[in-house]
Amino acid sequence: MPALPLDEAGKYVAAAYVIFAVLPVIYVAILASKIGRLQSEVARLLELVRDERRGR
Repeated sequence: MPALPLDEAGKYVAAAYVIFAVLPVIYVAILASKIGRLQSEVARLLELVRDERRGR
């Protein structure tokens, strides 16, 4: 005998699939945000280096 009747268990299975589908999307969004910030920092540092070389 199952722990939950199949008609009730379906809701929990669907919720688990939704959670496991959403978590990777959130993870990728966080990584994309971090990469974007890193790219802007690198661009800013490159500009500072170029300005420093022009000043010499």
